[in-house]
Amino acid sequence: MIDVKATLAGAEERMEMAAMFLDESLNRIRAGRANVAILDGVRVNSYGSMVPLNQVANVSCPDARTIAVSPWDKKTIRDIEKAIMDSDVGITPENNGEIIRLAIPQPTEERRKELVKQCNKIGEKAKVEVRNVRGEIKDKLKKAIKDGLSEDNEKDAELELQKIHDKYIKKVDELLDAKQKEIMTV
Repeated sequence: MIDVKATLAGAEERMEMAAMFLDESLNRIRAGRANVAILDGVRVNSYGSMVPLNQVANVSCPDARTIAVSPWDKKTIRDIEKAIMDSDVGITPENNGEIIRLAIPQPTEERRKELVKQCNKIGEKAKVEVRNVRGEIKDKLKKAIKDGLSEDNEKDAELELQKIHDKYIKKVDELLDAKQKEIMTV
């Protein structure tokens, strides 16, 4: 027999993971304001192995339009610069020998609209994942009736599942709205 509470908890956990993935993905999108999260995907060749940028340098935002990267070992400055240029960040780094600066350009209106569309695509993927989890668990509950789960318990579990689903769809929408406001703010 199926454990309804454990099944619902597992479903909620998977939906939470979809929302967390969306949040991380949205943080990597450049909205015209400096954000160190856009460099999270950058890997640097340091002494023969590929490591995340934040393990070989201090990454900070001295102002709203600049990201500063201070390498701990000055010899790695070229490798860091190359890694940033090879990544999909899309910003050319400026190197003064000690610090690498990334100047974040102000996006045009057209670019902002493209970024909003990009965010919406990622958001839709997260919503689809949440809906897929709901569908899988609904099927599991329907099959559990044959294994001895009462129909009343199944209906109650389905209602609870729908509440969890609605909560995470709302969370995804809130994340998207916040990012869209950030992008469209000049």
